[in-house]
Amino acid sequence: MSKNVCMFVWNHFTNDARVLRECSSLVEAGYNVDLIAIHDRKNPQLKKKEKRKEGFTVIRVNNQFPLLQMLLGAARRLKKSIPLQLLALVILGLGLWKLTVITLLVAVLLGLFVTPKARTFMVRGYIASQMVKYGLKKKYDIYHSNDLNTLPQGITCAKILRRKKLVYDSHEVQTSRTGYNSPIYGIMEKLYIKFTDVMIAENHTRAKYTEDLYKLYPQVVHNYPFVVKPELSQSVNLHEKLDIPSTEPILLYQGGVQVGRGLDKLIEAAPLFKRGVLVFIGDGRIKPQLEKMVKEQGLEDRVKFLAKVPVEDLMHYTKNAYLGFQVLNNICFNHYSASSNKLFEYMMSAVPVIACSFPEIQKVVESEEVGVCVDSHDPASIANGVNYLLDHPEERERMSLNCYQAREKYNWNNEKEIFIDIYKKLA
Repeated sequence: MSKNVCMFVWNHFTNDARVLRECSSLVEAGYNVDLIAIHDRKNPQLKKKEKRKEGFTVIRVNNQFPLLQMLLGAARRLKKSIPLQLLALVILGLGLWKLTVITLLVAVLLGLFVTPKARTFMVRGYIASQMVKYGLKKKYDIYHSNDLNTLPQGITCAKILRRKKLVYDSHEVQTSRTGYNSPIYGIMEKLYIKFTDVMIAENHTRAKYTEDLYKLYPQVVHNYPFVVKPELSQSVNLHEKLDIPSTEPILLYQGGVQVGRGLDKLIEAAPLFKRGVLVFIGDGRIKPQLEKMVKEQGLEDRVKFLAKVPVEDLMHYTKNAYLGFQVLNNICFNHYSASSNKLFEYMMSAVPVIACSFPEIQKVVESEEVGVCVDSHDPASIANGVNYLLDHPEERERMSLNCYQAREKYNWNNEKEIFIDIYKKLA
């Protein structure tokens, strides 16, 4: 009899390649999988519930708290009408005590519900409660929490309300990553992992870090992509799409446009590139800053931006590139210890990389000879790496051929066996 799996993820599940791979592999191995994610009210085309072609079901919970919206609306209306209320009270002579009561009520509403922190806390609590509700609607045998922000939901369903198995799949270093600087995350993780049956980490550097913190060495499942052969499929012509001369090499960054990924350093390095156009494919918080930076420096012909594309289509864009960038900055241990899915996506498309000299990434790049490692904090070092491959096309071609061999090793077909074996041992 096949087992039912309930998986939680704290995103909209539109471009989460790792979760897609894990859900697909579980279905392939005979498990029934429901993935509980978050709906995006700004994207009306995103379905609240969908049956994926890979065989699992996605359920998206509301990301808007109706009661909170009602209270905020009432508070805003009250705030706007306070002068009129005060005038009415004076005219009608209702007395000081009634004025005091109304003033206090308005203050309570504004104080509790309008502050951004209170609003965020309530919305997140509402999302988590919905996840728990859907996690209890069926008889699941195994619960799977992706990252720390869904682990409380997993514990509530699997351990507090039902006696079931719980997998904690940590895609990041929760105690040292951008935006997670409070010590509370370490306290939470140390407490929560005691309720889990197995913990998964992305690589051995991160697993050792976890062992040093909690005396627990997680199972390791690398973040390798599906095996694809983009050279056999039709590509999107990026030169035409972005009006780039066909003689100019495309120097590609694909992925989230976020802090700490060395993207500002790439723009600073762009004027030092002997040839080529720097192309960013992706969206994120600092994209407007980067676009402003390009405009201020007059680099519109040397730097182009393209919105993110569906993960299943990305390879058709990637293979246009002469080289790809993975230049994380060492702003936290999460970045320093990353294996980087981008690195392996470039490799799948036979695109050599300019990469940061961090242990997991450097180990792959140098052992497989698929790129050049640089100082990702130094635009001059990045430019030197780029210019080396521009000046030595025969070396770039050799590295490209090495990518074909390396992708047979660093792919999900091999890694999913380890992942499924973890599940089999939970029985």
